[in-house]
Amino acid sequence: MLSGTQLAEIVKKGKESKERKFPESFEAVLTFKEVDPKKTDLNINETVYLPHPGSLKSSICFIGSGDLLLRAKNAGIDGTLEPSQLENFAGNKKEAKKLARQYDFFLADTALMPRVGRILGQALGPKGKIPTPVPPNAPIEAMINRTRTAVRVRSRAALAVASKVGDRKLSDSDLADNILAMVQAVQKKLPNGERNIKSVIVKTTMGKPVRGKAGES
Repeated sequence: MLSGTQLAEIVKKGKESKERKFPESFEAVLTFKEVDPKKTDLNINETVYLPHPGSLKSSICFIGSGDLLLRAKNAGIDGTLEPSQLENFAGNKKEAKKLARQYDFFLADTALMPRVGRILGQALGPKGKIPTPVPPNAPIEAMINRTRTAVRVRSRAALAVASKVGDRKLSDSDLADNILAMVQAVQKKLPNGERNIKSVIVKTTMGKPVRGKAGES
């Protein structure tokens, strides 16, 4: 597999593209080899915690009430849904899908998980966004802060996965660390681990892709 130093060199080349007037994210794509998606379950849905998120912050919604809800609001959660509001989505597929698109991650009071599954399961499930359960005495502030650094890496029977891995202003080595975190999470789900990774492609939002082949020296 490509080393951190090699990834940093690829990142450096990726940054050579023209810098735009808006904040650009940095993206990574992992392509696979020697895997037949028709014979192998490649339904990858991994949460990757970036060691250096930079300005990239995931949006989070908490579903719950009481003390957990108050603490979530005090911790700066992006959105909340109380039990009474949850019922408004029952039978309303359009609004449920809109909610699913609105946030990157969901957290929910453990006691509400069955109801959340019944009402929002069809909207959140296909997007890999089933909420993380939050027990009554859980350190929800720490959970929110950690989830802020997360990105979701998904592949549904495809020979590649893609994700944002930070922003252009991060150093080459920091972006390389983030890509490595993505690689390590994905390779655990492949039949032969890193040997199934064909290449790593990086690019800025509007930049040209730069490819690094796994196994290169």
